[in-house]
Amino acid sequence: MERIYLLEDDDSIRKLVIYALGSQGYEALGFDHPAEFWKAMEGPQPALVLLDIMLPEEDGLSILQKLRASAVTKKLPVIMLTAKNTEYDRVVGLDSGADDFISKPFGMMELVARVRAVLRRAEKKEWQGDYQVGPLFVSPQRHLVQVAGEEVLLTNKEFALLCLLLEHQGMAMTRDAIMDGVWGQEFSRENRTLDVHVRTLRTKLGAAGQLIETVRGVGYKIGGSL
Repeated sequence: MERIYLLEDDDSIRKLVIYALGSQGYEALGFDHPAEFWKAMEGPQPALVLLDIMLPEEDGLSILQKLRASAVTKKLPVIMLTAKNTEYDRVVGLDSGADDFISKPFGMMELVARVRAVLRRAEKKEWQGDYQVGPLFVSPQRHLVQVAGEEVLLTNKEFALLCLLLEHQGMAMTRDAIMDGVWGQEFSRENRTLDVHVRTLRTKLGAAGQLIETVRGVGYKIGGSL
């Protein structure tokens, strides 16, 4: 049984989410204060964390950054729950390493579906092999990117974007498919976040950046060798 931790200070929401997840076969544990959550994290790691942003003691974004900074929890799937609904808050949360972002109020069945989707993506990533395309080498397991033998440092979202394109190498991926795969379904399709990330990724990859091709009217793909 997969264990899910929920850090949410609203009693009614916490109890409802715990009940909904439990009814779907998950072992869900809820915490109303970050101190309780961090204490639980000293034990066996959960399969996924549901994390509210507005919390007493410590805000959710700070907690997320700490999780991503630790080698133990670096790849732990995290879904942000928040009443904040501005594009800025989503960008900050997702670029800090969140796997998905759900705005309140939300339906319980939608929440469960999003949890399942993130867990499936996480499970799939565990089985990914290494990629070698021309001078570009990527190891999803080791979170390593090299161009002509030189390591390239990427943000979590840049790395996820690159791995998604490599996973579908040679295929033109639509903008919506890429956004769903990297940022989750909650993210707006009208902003320029994807284009900014592609541009930055190309720059960081240097000569290998040419491998990321723009498919007019569709989205992006990674083609063959240079």
